Amino acid sequence: MAQKTVNVGLVGYKFMGKAHSNAYSDLNMFFDADAVPVMKAICGRDEKGVKAAAEKFGWETYETDWKKMAKRDDIDLIDITAPSNAHKEIGIGAIEAGKHVFCEKPLALNLADAREMLQAAEEAGVKHMINFNYRTAPAIALAKKMIDDGLLGKIYHFRGVYLQDWIIDPEFPIVWRLDKKVAGSGSHGDLNAHIIDIARFLVGDFDSVVGMEETFIKERPLTEVGTTGGLAAKATGGKGEVTVDDATLFLARFVNGAVATFEATRFAAGRRNHNRFEINGSKGSVVFNLERMNELEYYNVDDPEGLQGFRTIQATDGSHPYMFAWWPPAHIIGYEHTFIHQVYNLMQAIANDKMPSPSFVDGVKCQEVLDAVGKSIEEKTWVKISDM
Repeated sequence: MAQKTVNVGLVGYKFMGKAHSNAYSDLNMFFDADAVPVMKAICGRDEKGVKAAAEKFGWETYETDWKKMAKRDDIDLIDITAPSNAHKEIGIGAIEAGKHVFCEKPLALNLADAREMLQAAEEAGVKHMINFNYRTAPAIALAKKMIDDGLLGKIYHFRGVYLQDWIIDPEFPIVWRLDKKVAGSGSHGDLNAHIIDIARFLVGDFDSVVGMEETFIKERPLTEVGTTGGLAAKATGGKGEVTVDDATLFLARFVNGAVATFEATRFAAGRRNHNRFEINGSKGSVVFNLERMNELEYYNVDDPEGLQGFRTIQATDGSHPYMFAWWPPAHIIGYEHTFIHQVYNLMQAIANDKMPSPSFVDGVKCQEVLDAVGKSIEEKTWVKISDM
């Protein structure tokens, strides 16, 4: 039986575009997926830049108009890595063209838009997936298995932080992630979105939230036209208003009775990409830190007295999730491999006519929490997720 192929059209070619391109390129070298992605076309508004990206990353063709790419008969899947304000338009346009859709997080600028995307995908009967890639870090997937197997018992606490420091310099310019019209929110939608999804994945659905936010630097230099929107952005002489949060913190209750704290900030000096969580249950605890992504700390209350303590599990054994495709134990993998794992899951789902996970349903569930925290901050009170 011939192996199925999935022709991919990718929108975006910068940071996330490169990560997704690498995943499509490397998947078949390591995984025997039931479908193989074919890198048909990459799309970007700047023809010079996207043409160079197509040649460097290995895409067969390039486009400067996503609408044209979505209408191509040789495209099966549209992958969206553009900024958040473009997700809804491109996603629904691709769905209306009959394409499967793979979208970066957060799913949309707000809950209403996210729900509209989900409804369109469900009515069209296409496959839809959101890229909460950290679910596929082997250590996190192992934590999921341990929790499902009852090794932590009844869950009491989730504590999650996502700490960065890349905009701590007040002279760093206003890139798109600091513009509410483009990004939707700041550290909340960018960073809290990840730990919200991890919490839902591991602990369960949210019941209610209460939050606070702060913008520490309210004015910054404008960004020079034509320069990158990332760490290498260059400033002009003018100033502009920062319209998103620099830090957002919130408390939460889960439907199952567990409680949680969440903190996202880009003002934690020395923390480059500190995505860490701890889960405490009646039978034990687990701790994960993305900066040590191959490790999972585990505490078992049933260990003998005098020998109790956190042990470090190196999640690189062939028995650990996703590691069957990689190297011998202790030959560690990295950040980019989570995207390969996600694309593997996507290809398996399309090949076997199943809905990928996480899907737009998970994107909507995350957006419910994001928007509920925003509502809580405005109203200065607890907000029930069921009221969103």
